[in-house]
Amino acid sequence: MSGGRDVDDTIQRAEAAAVTIPTETPESDGTAEWSTTTLVLVQLEAQGIGGMGYTYAHECCAPFIRKTLFPIVRGKNPFSIASLWNEMNIAVRNFGRDGLVSSAIAAVEMALWDLKARLLKLPLIKLLGAVRDEIPVYGSGGFTSYSEEQLARQLSGWISEGISMVKMKVGRSPDLDPARVAAARRAIGGPAQLFVDANGAYSAKQSLRLAAAFSEQNVRWFEEPVSSNNLAGLRFVREHTPLLSVFHIGRNDSDMDIAAGEYNYDLRQARAMLEGQAVDVLQADATRCGITGFLQMAELCEAFETPLSAHTAPALHAHLCCAARRARHVEYFFDHVRIEQMLFDGPTTTHRSGCLRPDPSLPGFGLEFKSKDAEKFKVNV
Repeated sequence: MSGGRDVDDTIQRAEAAAVTIPTETPESDGTAEWSTTTLVLVQLEAQGIGGMGYTYAHECCAPFIRKTLFPIVRGKNPFSIASLWNEMNIAVRNFGRDGLVSSAIAAVEMALWDLKARLLKLPLIKLLGAVRDEIPVYGSGGFTSYSEEQLARQLSGWISEGISMVKMKVGRSPDLDPARVAAARRAIGGPAQLFVDANGAYSAKQSLRLAAAFSEQNVRWFEEPVSSNNLAGLRFVREHTPLLSVFHIGRNDSDMDIAAGEYNYDLRQARAMLEGQAVDVLQADATRCGITGFLQMAELCEAFETPLSAHTAPALHAHLCCAARRARHVEYFFDHVRIEQMLFDGPTTTHRSGCLRPDPSLPGFGLEFKSKDAEKFKVNV
């Protein structure tokens, strides 16, 4: 016995690995280009039961997790998530809390939650306390590297699958963006909702000019028109964009929502965004802020009466958004959907209503890692 608990009740095994998977085609958005996506996986075990979590980040997170974070969780009670979360945050004080370090902590903390749920034989949605059984998704891709034909095929494909909201990238060639958005609208038809994401590529005044053009195609969501670090710029765009409705007198259009928040690594950043009145919808990403951070941001959205939207990683976020009352939808991001279906058995998929529905019969996240399939993508770090 140790501290009143059998040693088998503690975390005895901890492993971290990185896999890098090529994209189907070269991809880009308004500010970045890429041809691979890296997933960093954490696996923990207690009582012979395994739990896992992951993040989408640089491969260097794996050795950092092994050297800095595993000594904190190994041999500890897997139910002490709040305590272990706090210890990990203290341990990284001198390494820079945001960015890669935060993503590394998030992967470990998600594995702790998955392990706890599996030990209790509960799906995570029940452990967290569900407020709904399913959550809508929006199809997300439409990369700036796509031709108009590729763009139309991908977006219309999601519509045919029953997803009523789709998002495309803009910002790499601003002068061409209105024509690309018009092509997207033609492809998906009038009733579908069309979103755009500039990834911070525009200036504030440029954003307003392009928002006017996008409103002609009834774009309902304008994500990161300017950098998410530019809260004053986001607020400027948010305060002026609703005036675009005057161009459509007689049409029953909703205002264009300004959204940001995927790079908020902690509650302080999210609070600053809401207090600064910078967004209509706050985004959160548990692969960067952890489940604890995500739930904190969900509570913050309650306090500010602001909708919440999950950024990417749909197999993880389905459970979290079903437990968050202010959650509006989950981003069904093309790269991550492809990877999650490639590397895991049991990933949450959409059904004809365009929603994600976690399987209530499977414990934890309901995912099983396909290690043999992943072996060819493994990075030795």
